[in-house]
Amino acid sequence: MPMEILLFGLLAVLVVFMFVNGRRRQKQMKAEQEEKATKTVPGVKVLLQGGIYGTIVAYDHDDLDSPALVEIAPGTVIEVHSQAILRIVEPKDLTDGVDVVGDEAPVVVEETPVIEETSAVETPEETRRRLERDADDK
Repeated sequence: MPMEILLFGLLAVLVVFMFVNGRRRQKQMKAEQEEKATKTVPGVKVLLQGGIYGTIVAYDHDDLDSPALVEIAPGTVIEVHSQAILRIVEPKDLTDGVDVVGDEAPVVVEETPVIEETSAVETPEETRRRLERDADDK
């Protein structure tokens, strides 16, 4: 009899743990989705589920069933489901490619040659202006 009570008690503890852990994970996922939705604005760079990088042209925060417009190359805009946006691509940190160990001086892990291009990376405002200009030309 005491063994049965112990087993039922253990089962009850495990069930409560599952519910608490599930709710915590659900809250965390909802917070991440809301953060992604607020950061998804025209001109921001994103990574799509299929591994394609692009720039948001249009995105409706309220109607998630409407497609988002993503520019994957200059002048090439595709429609994707809003949930196909995996994450917002943040600018690389200044410490990329540098391995810091303890209090030692940083050691460069990989050095890539700097190639100067004629076109620099566009800001979100420049992207919007270019897209508006292209739309007016059509």
